[in-house]
This record gives sequence, C-alpha cells and structure tokens, in this order.
Amino acid sequence: MFVLSNLLAAVAQVLSVVLTLYMWIIIIRALLSWVNPDPYNPIVQFLYSITEPLLYRVRQFLPSSYVGIDFAPIVVILAIMFLQTFLVQTLGDLSMRLR
Repeated sequence: MFVLSNLLAAVAQVLSVVLTLYMWIIIIRALLSWVNPDPYNPIVQFLYSITEPLLYRVRQFLPSSYVGIDFAPIVVILAIMFLQTFLVQTLGDLSMRLR
C-alpha cells in the first residue's frame, strides 16, 4: 500500500509540473502573437507545433469572434488550472489517505 501511495504522489507531482510548463508555453505563445514573430524561427515553430493541436480543437468549439481576440488560450489556461486544482489535488489527497 505504501508503494501505491508513493506512486500516486509522484504522478501528482509530475502532472503538476507538466501542466505548469504547458500553461507557460501557452502564455508565451499568446504573447508572441502580439509581436508577429518570424515563422521560420525554430523556437516559434516548436511553440506552435506543441500548442496548435490543442488550441485548434478549442477553437472548433468556440464561436468565432468578430473582435479579433482569440479566446482559445484563455480557455486552455482555465482548463489547466482546473486540472491542477482538481486532478492533481485529488491524486495527492488519495496518496495521503493510503499511507
């Protein structure tokens, strides 16, 4: 039982770090959209390649806005915050109960 508790705690911690990193990548991507970066820059290409699949799926469900604001990054950041609050916290609590 103690091994399962440690496994759940480790999964919760790794998931928290991954979600935090992805949230910062989304924020950087949104900030880059304000300055119109060089699309051939390898860093910009990397950021777009790891964020666009998720942002594209979110944009399919959002109504198209006529004001020129992309709300997909905000929705993704809110979803990440929800996952950190609900899923990571639940895994951490469950690992504590198993001890």
